[in-house]
Amino acid sequence: MGRASRKKRSTLANRAIVASAALILGGGGLVALNVHASAGEGSSGSSPERSWNSGRQLSTIDCPDVGNELPDVPDQARGEVDRELAAMDTQITDAYRQFADRRDEISRDPNLAENAVLDPLKDKRTASIDRIATAIERDADRPEQLDALAPCSLRADGGNQDGGEQDDQNDQDQNDQGGQDGAEQDGQDQADQPPAGNGPDDSDFVDIRSVRPNVNTPRQRRGASRGTFITECGRNENGKFNPDNVIVAPGVSNGAHHMHDYVGNQANDAFAADDDLAGGDTTCRNQGDRSTYYWPVLRLQNGQDENDADADGGGKDQNVGEIQTPSQVTLKFVGSPTGKVTAMPRFLRIITGDAKAFTNGDANANASWSCTGFENRQLKDKYPICPDGSQVVRSFAFQSCWDGRNIDSANHRTHVSFVQDNGRCPNGFRAIPQLVQRIVYAVPPGPGFAVDSFPEQLHKPVTDHGDFINVFDDGLMQKVVRCINGGRKCR
Repeated sequence: MGRASRKKRSTLANRAIVASAALILGGGGLVALNVHASAGEGSSGSSPERSWNSGRQLSTIDCPDVGNELPDVPDQARGEVDRELAAMDTQITDAYRQFADRRDEISRDPNLAENAVLDPLKDKRTASIDRIATAIERDADRPEQLDALAPCSLRADGGNQDGGEQDDQNDQDQNDQGGQDGAEQDGQDQADQPPAGNGPDDSDFVDIRSVRPNVNTPRQRRGASRGTFITECGRNENGKFNPDNVIVAPGVSNGAHHMHDYVGNQANDAFAADDDLAGGDTTCRNQGDRSTYYWPVLRLQNGQDENDADADGGGKDQNVGEIQTPSQVTLKFVGSPTGKVTAMPRFLRIITGDAKAFTNGDANANASWSCTGFENRQLKDKYPICPDGSQVVRSFAFQSCWDGRNIDSANHRTHVSFVQDNGRCPNGFRAIPQLVQRIVYAVPPGPGFAVDSFPEQLHKPVTDHGDFINVFDDGLMQKVVRCINGGRKCR
């Protein structure tokens, strides 16, 4: 029930040769978490200066995210800029591999890290940044001060860096409950220890029973659009996987450096143009929905090889273990708490969450973790340990405001937005149907699972993210809008 059959993974073998966000609960009610994201946020907190902590083992490479710091990129330069940004991800992946292979030596001699890993990486990043600036300069002003983003640093993993009030709350809950929840208390005791291998470690897990209810139902004002539309697209039972990301790295194989689950459109890979998506097959029951929905796969960390153990996006990028097929996937579109919604444009791209949130910081993080039966308790930077009979739940609530003009933007964020605290879209944005994803897994209780990630992100739960490209037929999209604005529940 929890794992995809190996026969259905032939696609993988062939291809591999994160404003307040609403979340949907099992009972169908909308709830809100205090997760804010805005354009321009999410830059790395690392300093160009080397930072060393002799008290902890250095665990990962921390590089500023150049994509988040770019100004508007002219359309003519977009392809070249995207390819260079993807190349920079590969540079970090390669440098992390060198660092991991020589971790023991580097812990004894930090100068080795600078000479063998960080300085060569800086040189490659400087060259890529120069090419990005040159591409932009052909049609706009040359961006300044990007060179300051070239240096990277090594950092220790003492648990997630942006736990905030939730970590404080978890710690207090664990103290209050004493020995009742030994698993998460042991994990907390180990928070200052370095992770084993590529992560995650025990400190990335918490017993869901130790988390106090933290979900509040958002207030809906008069005139709110209260309807819902569910599209049924399966659970990726047919096993479509690849490590591409056609939104972030179009035309680049293995642009994600981690494996994605796909439901809906079956033509999606790095080279899929809009026409390919429009003509692609779909797993959605309503053939008018050829949208593509994808997210990092979840794997059991059980020492068992998947058939991508020697492939890009899999073992070559330190993503190992058995891929789990969800036991349930719900794709629901909901309305605005303050008014009517308008149709989203065809081929609109939306990314929610931040695949690099461990090193970027959690400003754009937007995934939540919980357990069935406990979904009034949501976690952002911890994986849940669910009791017997309860299943792991991942939730994503996508941005629900659109700028009315663009189907994408240079950083893949500024053309869409979350609602403001008052429930309204920012000035110049209009409300569109909000995609809310709920993905459920039957995995063994306790630690021992993780989402795929960029290698240097150490499989942290805060890096979870979801991607969506709208390929609804115009007629079906109008039906979605009428259903939501009319307060009806439609499938």
